[in-house]
Amino acid sequence: MAGAAIVALGMTACGDNGGGATPTATKKTVKVGLAYDIGGRGDKSFNDAAAAGLEKAKTDLNIEANELEAGATETEQDKYNRLKLLCQGGFNPVIAVGFVYAGVDPANGPVAKAAADCPNTKFAIIDSVVDKPNVASLVFAEEQGSYLVGAAAALKSTTGRIGFVGGCKVDLIAKFEAGYIAGAKAAKPDIKVDVNYLSTPADRCSGFNDPAKGKTAAEGLYDAGADVVYQAAGGSGVGVFQAAKAKGKKAIGVDSDQYNTVDPALKDVIITSMLKRVDTAVFDFVKSMGEDKFAAGVQVFDLKKEGVGYSTTGGFVDDIKTQLDDYKAKIIAGTITVPTKP
Repeated sequence: MAGAAIVALGMTACGDNGGGATPTATKKTVKVGLAYDIGGRGDKSFNDAAAAGLEKAKTDLNIEANELEAGATETEQDKYNRLKLLCQGGFNPVIAVGFVYAGVDPANGPVAKAAADCPNTKFAIIDSVVDKPNVASLVFAEEQGSYLVGAAAALKSTTGRIGFVGGCKVDLIAKFEAGYIAGAKAAKPDIKVDVNYLSTPADRCSGFNDPAKGKTAAEGLYDAGADVVYQAAGGSGVGVFQAAKAKGKKAIGVDSDQYNTVDPALKDVIITSMLKRVDTAVFDFVKSMGEDKFAAGVQVFDLKKEGVGYSTTGGFVDDIKTQLDDYKAKIIAGTITVPTKP
C-alpha cells in the first residue's frame, strides 16, 4: 500500500490506556524539500528528471513536498537562502538539484552552510560533493554514458564529423565531453569532434537556459560539417534539436529519454539520449529516509548500477545496439576505462 515503505520512520507506539487497548501506530509524513537548478520544472532535461523522481515518491511513498526554483541571475547567497528556508520550514530531507548549490568552494558553499545551520536536517546534493556529516552527495558517471552515445554518433555519422554542445564550461560538463569523444574515437578513430560551450561560471552558467543560443551553436556545428550533435545543455538543448530539424541533421539528448519529452515535431532528429537517472537518485534517497537508512558521503551512479545508459526509443540505434552493449559490458568489466577530462 502507498506509504508502506516509510512507516518505520514515523511509527510511534501508544501506551496502555488502562483499558487494555492494543497499541496503535501512526504514520508520519516525510516532508521533502527540493530546490531546482536553473530552468526548473519544464526544462525537459535535468530538472525534469529530478521532478520525475519526486513524482514517483509522491505516488509510491507517504510524502509532502515543497519545490522551489532557482533564478537565472541569482547569487550563492540566494541559493543558501532557499535551502535554509526549506530546512527552517521543517522539510527533512532537503535535496539540492545541481552542482551550482555546492558553490565555487563546496566547503563553504550554499549546501555546506545550510547543512551547518540545520544539523538535524538531512541534505542531498546532486552532481557535486559536499563533505558534511548530514549531506549525501549523489553523483554520476556521466562519462560512461557519454562514451556509449559517442560511439553511436560516430557509427551513425556519414560525414566523419560530429559535434558537442555544453551548457557551461565546468568540470562536470567536461566529463560528458570527454566520454563522448572517447566513445566516438573508439568506434571510428578518424572521426572529427567539434566542441562548443554556451557559457562559463562567470555568467552564472546561463547557457543551461538559453535555447536560442543552443540553436545558434548547433547551427554552426552543422554548417561546419557535423551531422550528429550531442548536447549536455539543459533547457538549451531544445535549441539544438530545432537546429537539427532545420538542417536535416541528427542530435543526441541527455539526462532523460528526450525522444519522449520534446515537441513531437522534433522526435525524428533524436537518435538516442544519454540517460542519467537523476529520477532514480532522488527516489532512492527519499525512500532511504523513509526507511531510516540515510547515508552521508558520496554515492556514485554508474553503468554497473544502471545510473547512466543510453535510450533506444525510436529504433534509430537498433542496428548498432550489439556494438554499444559490447562497449557497455567492457566498461562495467573494467576492460575500458573512460576518461573524465577531454
